[in-house]
Parts: sequence; C-alpha cells; structure tokens
Amino acid sequence: MKLNNIRLCVTKFRECFFFDRDILGFKVLWGNETSAFAEFDTGLSRLALFHRELMAQSVGVHDLPLESKSMDPFVLIFEVDQVDRKYKELQDKGITFITEPTVRENWGMKVSHFRDPQGNMIEIYEGLE
Repeated sequence: MKLNNIRLCVTKFRECFFFDRDILGFKVLWGNETSAFAEFDTGLSRLALFHRELMAQSVGVHDLPLESKSMDPFVLIFEVDQVDRKYKELQDKGITFITEPTVRENWGMKVSHFRDPQGNMIEIYEGLE
C-alpha cells in the first residue's frame, strides 16, 4: 500500500477549494468549486477535498452531527524553503496566523500555523539544518 492523498471532509467546500487553489497556490488536478470533490497537486503528494455530508452518506453515518468541537484531530504539514518568506507571502494574501514563525530546537525546525476556511490546522516548516 502507498499513500495516495489526504482527504479533508469539509462543509465549506467552495471556500476551501478557493483557499487551496488561490491562497496556497496548489494546482487543481480534478474538480472545481461546485464539484463537491477536488484534488490538488501539493508537490510530493496530493490533497483532496470532499463535501463532508456526501462522505457521511457514502459510509452510512449521515445521522451523526457534521460539526463537533474537539482538539484538532490532524494537522496538514507543508515543508517550505523559508518559513519567514512563506509566512509573509500568505499574510499578504489575507491569512491570519495562529503562531508566528518560531524556532523549535527540540523539533529541529522552524514552524508557523494557520487554519483554512473549514478550521483545519496547517503547519508550514523548514528544517534547521
């Protein structure tokens, strides 16, 4: 088995589509803002969006709440050449960051975090070496 993509099941499909395409700059491999499924080329892997309600129907859990409050169940991690440069670039596109670029010596990296329109946490990082 090999990982094909990470699929985010979202209720704000249109907003997330434009965010991934226009703000993060990922190339659309399939879909559009109204297709309820889209796939993006992120470089070494793919990121897919799927409307959460349709995913719930397809696996038979449509009677469960689509929204819930909890700790982040996952974080999307993107390696960048320079965190400070990408931080500024994304700020210029309207991103509000959760954390400023921070050196984490014990992690061996510099990191910063923000959220997409659905509230999914995203980390950008660069290695310290």
